[in-house]
Amino acid sequence: MNLDRRLLQLIRQYPWPFGLSVLLGTIGGGLLIAQAFLLSRLIDAIFLKHSGLNGILSLLTMFAAVSILRAVANWSSQEQANKGSLKIKQQLHEQLLNKIADLGPTYTFSTQSGALAAKIIKGVESLDPYFTHFIPQVFLSVLLPLSILAVVFPTDMITGLILLLTAPLIPVFMILIGKAAQNATKKQWETLSRMSGSFLDVLQGMTTLKLFGRSRARVRKISEISEAFRHATMKVLKVAFLSSLALELVGTISTAIIAVEIGLRLLEGSMAFASAFFLLLLTPDFYLPLRQLGTKFHAGMEGVSAANDIFSLLESKSPQETPAPYPRSKPAVSLQHIRFENVRFSYAGDQRFALQNISCDIEPGKLTAVIGPSGSGKTTFINLLLRFIEPQEGSIMYGSTELGMLDRKEWRKLISWIPQHPYLFNATLRENILLADPNTSEETVTETVEISRLDPLVRSLPQGLDTPVGEGGAKISGGEAQRISFARAFIKKAPILILDEPTSHTDPILEKELIETMNTLVAGKTTILIAHRLSTVKNADRILVFDKGNIVQSGTHISLLQADGYYRNALSSFGEGGPA
Repeated sequence: MNLDRRLLQLIRQYPWPFGLSVLLGTIGGGLLIAQAFLLSRLIDAIFLKHSGLNGILSLLTMFAAVSILRAVANWSSQEQANKGSLKIKQQLHEQLLNKIADLGPTYTFSTQSGALAAKIIKGVESLDPYFTHFIPQVFLSVLLPLSILAVVFPTDMITGLILLLTAPLIPVFMILIGKAAQNATKKQWETLSRMSGSFLDVLQGMTTLKLFGRSRARVRKISEISEAFRHATMKVLKVAFLSSLALELVGTISTAIIAVEIGLRLLEGSMAFASAFFLLLLTPDFYLPLRQLGTKFHAGMEGVSAANDIFSLLESKSPQETPAPYPRSKPAVSLQHIRFENVRFSYAGDQRFALQNISCDIEPGKLTAVIGPSGSGKTTFINLLLRFIEPQEGSIMYGSTELGMLDRKEWRKLISWIPQHPYLFNATLRENILLADPNTSEETVTETVEISRLDPLVRSLPQGLDTPVGEGGAKISGGEAQRISFARAFIKKAPILILDEPTSHTDPILEKELIETMNTLVAGKTTILIAHRLSTVKNADRILVFDKGNIVQSGTHISLLQADGYYRNALSSFGEGGPA
């Protein structure tokens, strides 16, 4: 869909604020004409007719009243535009966040965090000048000059004709320069997005870059991108200043022509001073809305460039949007078999299948371990269960119902997911634990803290559970963050549990403690465990061995040891505590 049409659709959703803004702006224009009329009569009365204070008191009172009303109208017009813009920005923020949630981690992992943040924050905010200034000005640049012409033509036909003939010159120049401005602003926005993404990546990976001695190279890269952004910004400013010069020049020359023709007729005595002065006062204000349209066009161009990225994200097809032949249903709360039937999946741009003809059963209430080398399809297998992606071929059954026919949100309510690196928000420890269920009672929270072995951490913190843990858990260790993720799972009490390498990157003592907590957590649940360490999977009821997108082995720890294959070879190479 055309970009301008998409932006206008947003405005049509909130017609009252923008409609009132244009109406009040038009009223302000009418009051401007009244101001010019009263001022011309005041000057005529004071300097030519030598009227005293009593003679001009009524004119002064009306002039003051009109001035105040005009100021109120202009302020109210801007306020209404701000209200409309705020509602649109709130809607876009909500739509973007919901869309990113629908697209899931498979999208966010493939996109630079900085570029994504730039769209959500800077991109949406950049639309503010477009909605608050440019859109109302489009209407005012038509309505106000027409209002002035309606007054000027009955007063003086010659001046009206000059205004009518010269007015189109400003839009013509604006269109000619506008295309160059649009291209320059688009390039500037693309450079800003690239710079934001690179800069955030460098900040997040600074420790790794330092360890491998690559920090100076990344600093040089950021410097190059920053210089490119400076050049793009200066190009935008050059075009903007050129546009302002052209529009001001056209307006000034046109005003000068009218001033000369009025002055000559005033000297000849063919025009009254009050009428001549009234027309001279109105002439700059006739061109002013058109000149302001050019200025506000440049102010809103950054938002239009950002809107391209915003709408392309909103129009991205979510994997969960596959149409169902009938309304999606709620999944059964009781434990059911999960069955993969000839499931295949490949990522966009990759000709290889991440999973090929996967068929397996996940028994209810049992622990199923998933192992295999990196890139073997384990994460894709879990993403399909979490419905971050959908099978391209085959089906996943939950009991007798195909997973795609179930309501996605209701399905995820049945799952507790403990990722390898759980994310903690810049909130208190209590708020991070209660993320799964904010209405949990205090007694349950206390019990969960004990089961998760978080009580030593709680006692060590100055404010206990009400202590902020910092963005990403900056104030606590990785093992403590993992315990918080276990606590969330205890709070949620979901019947299906997915653990993605919960003991990776931990020392043997911490690993043993986490396994003990995990054993308590998995009791009575359908559990799927991804692990690289054989010591965490040997007690599983069933082990699925993945390699190159296929399940190459399946069985218990004992049965797999007795068979030749990846499992036994990995155990022989690394020992029971080694990676799988």
